[in-house]
Amino acid sequence: MKFGVVIFPGSNCDHDMIYVLEKIFKQEVVKLWHKDTDLHACDFIVLPGGFSYGDYLRSGAIARFSPIMKEVVKFAQKGGYLMGICNGFQILCETGLLPGALLHNNNQQFICKNVYIRSETTDSLLTKGYPLSKPLKIPIAHGEGRYFAPDDVVKKLNDDDGILFTYCDENGKITPEANPNGSLLNIAGVTNKKRNVFGMMPHPERAADEELHNTDGKNIFSSIIDSF
Repeated sequence: MKFGVVIFPGSNCDHDMIYVLEKIFKQEVVKLWHKDTDLHACDFIVLPGGFSYGDYLRSGAIARFSPIMKEVVKFAQKGGYLMGICNGFQILCETGLLPGALLHNNNQQFICKNVYIRSETTDSLLTKGYPLSKPLKIPIAHGEGRYFAPDDVVKKLNDDDGILFTYCDENGKITPEANPNGSLLNIAGVTNKKRNVFGMMPHPERAADEELHNTDGKNIFSSIIDSF
């Protein structure tokens, strides 16, 4: 596969993502600068985590207007595969490619720690490769990660099997205590109806190297590559 990783001013997980895709999974990766207008025929585009444009206005609000995002939106609308992680997820919601919004954490604090998530569907590139509801330990690092959507949007998400991941405990149980930021229905990630755009707040690229003593994130990347 040929991956494109978009780099915005303020991105801080771009090289983590590039490292995992290039060095661990031996995939071709193209660095896409935010002022570029050419996606270089990539098969899969990643919007990485970070603080694009300093999170001014609100997270992802300025990045959506970057020159490259015009091409990214066209790419997704034509069925191209696109994933946003953390700030990337926020950007996807700002563009309208994914439903809902990411609000300030309910404790009004930045949270950086390992959490557990589980998949809620096997019908996606990200989740085909491992058992439904298997808990994965994946780090989060965000101040605005509380997923919210109106009731009608949530109903459509459920009807379309659009909830990718939910926060859970280490045994895979969905509980209020396992929800780190107050996300609606413990939602940690969603996909669109066409199932080609994916967003998640946790960082699988930070849990994909043996040196970190946690490789649960590799399940997600392996699923993408094997299912493509």
